[in-house]
Amino acid sequence: MKKNIFALLALLLIATSCSEFNKVLKSSDYDYKFEYAKKCYENKKFYRCYTLLEELVPIYKGTEKAEESLYLLAQSYYGSKDYTTAAQSFTTYYNTYPKGQYAELARFYAAYSYYMETPDPRLDQTDNDKARAALVMFLEYYPHSEKAEEAQNLLFELQERLAYKELLNAKLYYDLGPLKMSNSPENNYLSSIIVAQNALKDYPLSKYKEDFFFLVLRAKYAQAVNSVQEKRIDRYRDVIDEYYNYKNEFPEGKHIKEATNMLEHAQKVVKN
Repeated sequence: MKKNIFALLALLLIATSCSEFNKVLKSSDYDYKFEYAKKCYENKKFYRCYTLLEELVPIYKGTEKAEESLYLLAQSYYGSKDYTTAAQSFTTYYNTYPKGQYAELARFYAAYSYYMETPDPRLDQTDNDKARAALVMFLEYYPHSEKAEEAQNLLFELQERLAYKELLNAKLYYDLGPLKMSNSPENNYLSSIIVAQNALKDYPLSKYKEDFFFLVLRAKYAQAVNSVQEKRIDRYRDVIDEYYNYKNEFPEGKHIKEATNMLEHAQKVVKN
């Protein structure tokens, strides 16, 4: 019985709330609508908030409430997790009010909205590029902001996603190496080496640094194993050099045992 009463009360509250919102929607009192929109935002009813503000923002343009209404609209999109529209709205805000009350936060949340839209590293990273560019711009404008450290951390995380994408690409070429495809196995290993070496230049502080170093060694070793006779000795010498590149960087690396096995085999071939 009590459950039925509570359910009935909940339905009545919803109905009353919807009725009130519909009344506000139909009202021609814009200030009343604006105050109601702000209450909706405070109560995290973001859909109602931006529904009202989408009407009010163009009406308030050029008035004293224009700036606040535009920023609140962007925040309501952000709150509803519509990050694409939020980023656009925050950008519109700081372009319209470059020295506005909320300019710093608008720049940060525009960047953060792009960040929230960044996909899995295996997918296209266009949104990653947008997010990084926006974060760099935020840090240039507000290097001493309370959100500067957070922005730097987000920027580093996005760079790590790009580094991981390059690691996946390099591994893919390595895995394709033995296959008889349009490219020769040798070219696949060479592509793996080039991708990994370029990633080391682009992301020198990446947590995947050891993986890139070791992948270069593995690919060069595979090249040597699959090499034609006239290139074989030189390739194994290259493996020996690459082993020491890896060991100098990671003397107790997680791949040191496998790397040592490659070194010992390469040394035997070169000596014979």
